[in-house]
Amino acid sequence: MNIENELQQAADRLAIRNLIDQYAYCADTRDAQGQMDLFTEDTRFIVYMDAKSSVPTQNISKRSDLLPVFDNLNTYRATMHFNGQSTVLQLSDDTATGIAYCIAHHQTINEGVQKLMIANIKYHDSFVKKSGKWLFAQRKLMVDWIENR
Repeated sequence: MNIENELQQAADRLAIRNLIDQYAYCADTRDAQGQMDLFTEDTRFIVYMDAKSSVPTQNISKRSDLLPVFDNLNTYRATMHFNGQSTVLQLSDDTATGIAYCIAHHQTINEGVQKLMIANIKYHDSFVKKSGKWLFAQRKLMVDWIENR
């Protein structure tokens, strides 16, 4: 591999990590449209509220149907998504796969009492580069466990 290819791979890996971080930032700032814009038109967004289940809780197959999912974050007073490690498993010129870890905090206040739901998530992602920009082609959200406080 020559130096240009190595530099391009490094730039692509950084752009993919930035995409993952932008997803969390949009979630926490309630920018549902910005979050949707991180996905391809024909994206697949698959949610497993129980990572051990073989049946998804939600299965969305186009970007325009993501709005209610991302807008649902408005039911919380605040959220904080902490991204952990992310690994690019496969990377070619315009496609990639990877896994990203996240601990997502969701706060509600009911009758003056704070409640906190903490979801421990792994995302299994497929990415595609379109017009020089990396996007989610598929995002599989796997909830390993939830803690309620």
